[in-house]
Amino acid sequence: MSKSKKLDFRPNEYVVYPAHGVGQIISVEEQEVAGFSLEMFVISFEKDKMTLRVPTDKAIEIGLRTLSPPDVISKAMHTLKGKAKVKRAMWSRRAQEYEQKINSGDLIAIAEVVRDLHRTDDQREQSYSERQLYEAALERMTREVAAVGGGDEILAARKMGDVLMSRAPAAA
Repeated sequence: MSKSKKLDFRPNEYVVYPAHGVGQIISVEEQEVAGFSLEMFVISFEKDKMTLRVPTDKAIEIGLRTLSPPDVISKAMHTLKGKAKVKRAMWSRRAQEYEQKINSGDLIAIAEVVRDLHRTDDQREQSYSERQLYEAALERMTREVAAVGGGDEILAARKMGDVLMSRAPAAA
């Protein structure tokens, strides 16, 4: 792992941490840990009221990445339009797969979870755990779409909602 990779991230830049979603690097600081001096990215997750410190030389290794480019955002939106692919496996197994996709930090994988768990009013009710996973994926995707599009989460949520509703079959 080359040391120069860590310089791709700068203070005030928005980044995606796989397990927590979109955060903002507020500073780079030196910290002494177990007698070693480490350079850390200080990442703030405003919505979750959480601050995370990530060693700069481990950032790429743990999956820290920049926001998705617009072409990946449109590919994710296109994924939302697709037909839900629900495997016939047991729910616990599917839930585990959905959780892995959400925590992968991969926007396309997160979009697949949103697509697969989205329900229209005329479909069966979601279980509590389905709803939890759906909302986690939806929030993660909304935050990234909003951050790329200028920061308006309400507008991003509406845009994604429109895409999801457009795929619903029209009432006869």
